[in-house]
Amino acid sequence: MLTHLKRMKQGNRPFSVFSFFIIIFLFISCSNKKNSGEGKIISKNEDALNSVLLSADSLITLPFVIERVNEIKTVLQLPRPVLLCKDRLDPNQSAAQLIALNDTVFTQFLKDPFSKQPLRNEIFGVYPARQSDMGAVKQPYNLSSCFRVEMYNYALNNTSIALVDVQQQKVLHSYYLANSQPDISAYLRGLAVKIAVESPEVQQALGIKPEEKNALMASTKTSLNRSRCERSRHLCVAPTFVKGDKALWAIVDLTDHRLVGVRWTNVGNSGPAAPMMTERRLQDDKITSCYCEVEQKLNRNGWSMNYMLTSSDGLRISDVRFNNKPVLRNAKLVDWHVSYSGTDGFGYSDAVGCPYFSQAAVVAWDIPKIAELKDEKNNAIGFVLEQTYRSEGWPTPCNYNYRQRFEFYNDGKFRVACASIGRGCGNMGTYRPVFRIAFAGEQNNFYQWRNAGGTGSEAGWQQWQKEKWNEQNSLSSFTAEGYQYKISNGQAGYYIEPGRGQFKDGGRGDFSFVYVTKNIPGREEGENDLPTIGPCCNNDYHQGPEKFIEPQPDDISNSSLVVWYVAQMKNDDRKGNEYCWAENVLENGIWKTKVYPCFAGPLFVPVN
Repeated sequence: MLTHLKRMKQGNRPFSVFSFFIIIFLFISCSNKKNSGEGKIISKNEDALNSVLLSADSLITLPFVIERVNEIKTVLQLPRPVLLCKDRLDPNQSAAQLIALNDTVFTQFLKDPFSKQPLRNEIFGVYPARQSDMGAVKQPYNLSSCFRVEMYNYALNNTSIALVDVQQQKVLHSYYLANSQPDISAYLRGLAVKIAVESPEVQQALGIKPEEKNALMASTKTSLNRSRCERSRHLCVAPTFVKGDKALWAIVDLTDHRLVGVRWTNVGNSGPAAPMMTERRLQDDKITSCYCEVEQKLNRNGWSMNYMLTSSDGLRISDVRFNNKPVLRNAKLVDWHVSYSGTDGFGYSDAVGCPYFSQAAVVAWDIPKIAELKDEKNNAIGFVLEQTYRSEGWPTPCNYNYRQRFEFYNDGKFRVACASIGRGCGNMGTYRPVFRIAFAGEQNNFYQWRNAGGTGSEAGWQQWQKEKWNEQNSLSSFTAEGYQYKISNGQAGYYIEPGRGQFKDGGRGDFSFVYVTKNIPGREEGENDLPTIGPCCNNDYHQGPEKFIEPQPDDISNSSLVVWYVAQMKNDDRKGNEYCWAENVLENGIWKTKVYPCFAGPLFVPVN
């Protein structure tokens, strides 16, 4: 939708061109962006498992939707046309919301610059700020009085963020993210569930009118190709209802307040959910107070770093050093994109993070764990920093379990990895985790290995002069050691070895997309916590990081660089071939959970 705009890092404010503007509740945008062909690892035999029950938009009008539309119409007539957050807010959160609305950067998209007519904006959430939110704030602040305010613009499909100090009664920092959707409020989640439950198409598919309490994944963003969710970048979620060994996705467009499609996925047979951890609330309190609100320090085997759980970017490590030499500014897990069809294009965009006051769809299940790393001969070779995220109903269908892992070796190598433990919401899922890895140093260069060509060209490292992306596939070139890329300042650096099934955790290959972007202080490209930045279901390179490259890539020679790494793992529920899968089985008369994780992630090997 915003392909005609300059990149936000260039400092230009976006504008929209509408041939007409409807202020009731339907906003049509200018873009018609489409996914490209099927990815390399998508099965072409999925259609039989994804029966289409509804192709056209539902035209049903519901009383509570009419009430919502009338409220929108009223708000659009106000001098400040913003729908306020309807979730329960304490006095400080309410104050932060109002302070943010007096900031000119935060409110720069309230009206169309040409017609001067109001655009539909809504504050989705007001959350206590984390330390990971405050990277761009240069003035003094008291973190306990700071809040992160998130506002969504339905017409432009962008997110405005303000960091507010209610004690000082001012905005400390504000910015926007183009083509980005924050996680929805509890009110909007309830609205989506009501639309799904009351829709005749859902009731017909299930054979009954489902109960609202049975809706799963209702607040997690989704997409559906060839619907407005995909064509016009509408805000869509998918309340999901499990029936036997299938799951029904009710894909709801919250921009137009209507059901736009239903899809079935096979989820397989399952026993009961795994037993709940005892004193779960106390566990969540400890995670939040010890690992979400403050950074922890780690010194071990020559490595030093800080680490903390973020609101939506998983476990973040920062100021990473080996033998006191800087290695990384920070690294984190921004998104999980989960697609359940190579043709229809539907699935989820998940975030992982803190259990309280968080934008995460799948939250931290326990505290970060540090363990010894050993080789095949049981020799200690380093250590692991690992975090688990889990839905409460896992491993039953439409519940998720993710693992995030940092491996640090005694010889200076390190690996950034993650895994899906299954079972998810279908047996035809492709998981695409999005890593952001920011390297230390201001004079780095990035290289890609090329094998010798058929015309006599020599093998060697070829430098990337500008920001770009590349895909790991059957045509990719690797050194004899398995390296595909290199990042170096001329004297020190790291080779990058993507997963090809060679690592001990048994991955089947990463089939990765790699993006390199230039890091410029003050430019909002992920240094602070990000909402989900990409659509769930694209099979090509459009996974989110490309928005920081297109349409005008920067020169990256001798620069501070960020490497984005997006692996692709396809689940498998075939007996004896399980991958990205989990199930409950009866052993000796009791239920036990068996897991078949799929790990992915690159290894970084010192150049010298």
